Amino acid sequence: MRLNDLDERIVHALAADARRSYADIGSLVGLSAPAVKRRVDRLRAEGAITGFTVRVDPAALGWETEGFIEIYCRRNTSPEAINRGLERYPEIASASTVTGEADAIVQVFASDMRHFERVLERIAGEPFVERTKSVLVLSPLLRRYSSGSPA
Repeated sequence: MRLNDLDERIVHALAADARRSYADIGSLVGLSAPAVKRRVDRLRAEGAITGFTVRVDPAALGWETEGFIEIYCRRNTSPEAINRGLERYPEIASASTVTGEADAIVQVFASDMRHFERVLERIAGEPFVERTKSVLVLSPLLRRYSSGSPA
């Protein structure tokens, strides 16, 4: 489904603060609170909005180390097989197939360097993995959480 401009503005308002009231969003986009609620309900029913969540600073949960691991897979490894192999790791924040030499890249949060190393070793030991390459994040510079183009 493709969002129209008004729906996109509503989604951006919710992405910035999912606890924002329908009345507040309505004042931003020029609709009444009930009209915003109807649109949000429709967007949820159609699958454009898949849920509401909270963003937590990983350090507040004890995840002090962040890194990315490029995964190079054995021949004929499907994205589904990669997903099945990775979904049981609670340290993985995101995983995507990518273009280029690597087959996939994963974002990992760990409590410290040793924890990151253990996760890296476990991922490298998965049957579908041929090799890995990792980098550690020194300082996150920019994080965006809303979807679509800027409002």
